Amino acid sequence: MRTATILFALAALLIATALLAAGIGPYRIPPLAVIEALWQRFTGGNAQGTIDTVLFNIRLPRIVAAGFVGAALAAAGAAYQSLFRNPLVSPDILGVSTGAGLGAVVGILLGFPVAMIQFLGFAGGLATVILVVTLARALRSSGDVLVLVLAGIVVGALAGAAISLVKVLADPYDQLPAITFWLLGSLSGVKAHDVAATVPVVLVGLVPLILLRWRIGVLSLGDDEARALGVEVGRLRAIVIAAATLVTASVVAISGVIGWVGLMVPHMARLLVGPRFDRLLPAAILLGAAFMIGVDTLARSAARIEIPLGVLTAVIGGPVFVWLLAHNRRRLLP
Repeated sequence: MRTATILFALAALLIATALLAAGIGPYRIPPLAVIEALWQRFTGGNAQGTIDTVLFNIRLPRIVAAGFVGAALAAAGAAYQSLFRNPLVSPDILGVSTGAGLGAVVGILLGFPVAMIQFLGFAGGLATVILVVTLARALRSSGDVLVLVLAGIVVGALAGAAISLVKVLADPYDQLPAITFWLLGSLSGVKAHDVAATVPVVLVGLVPLILLRWRIGVLSLGDDEARALGVEVGRLRAIVIAAATLVTASVVAISGVIGWVGLMVPHMARLLVGPRFDRLLPAAILLGAAFMIGVDTLARSAARIEIPLGVLTAVIGGPVFVWLLAHNRRRLLP
């Protein structure tokens, strides 16, 4: 009952945050006007001119994108932390974010359109994980979590070096600023068609995590205990890695590299509902979505110029994470 109440409260927080975010900006819209515009749109009522244009063409696609980015990164972080039994693991542990960043900066360097840049970012993230798993198998240690993580660190470092090389080769007056801004994370260029292309992919990755959340929770007990309870550890680990990689690569492709969300939000959710993964996952999804919407709203409205999301998540996430570790150490560790 307590968990259900907390999840209901987090869902209410997410809805309230989205409604407030829809009204905040250079053109202010009261929450009641936002609700009325949404009602008119879905019931086929009369359009409200400027309000409809601002809401449905500019703000709502960005809010939906921010929500799915936060939910995806938080879910991937929670899954990786349970899978590797390490509370300090984040979604880029296997080099997903760095690989996606490499694909995107190559697209910017070659002058590709935005859609192709996003596709290359997605493909780069998936290719990086495939390379990591292949390397671990070549070492005949694909079942060894430590070897898998170390392979991810190595491949991620190589991808980071390649990104640095691309930045050196880029035009310093045109391409380099675009590459730097993308690597810092931003949703300023997100349109409705970007959201429509990304949301189905994120849902495809989230569904296995949700359906298998009880079995994933068993993995936190250890491989031997999980096998004793009838869990096929190797297959389940492969499914979790594939699903978490899919959601991470898909959102990084449209938002750029955003840190701290996948590390900090699962800890905040764990503080609310405990370490059980079947409770942790939905709490992390709701909290991550609300957190990212709030941060993105702050990024576009706190100053005259837009603040990169990666900067804000680091400024907010670092101190909050230190506070969580200092005051709730026992409850945060799975």
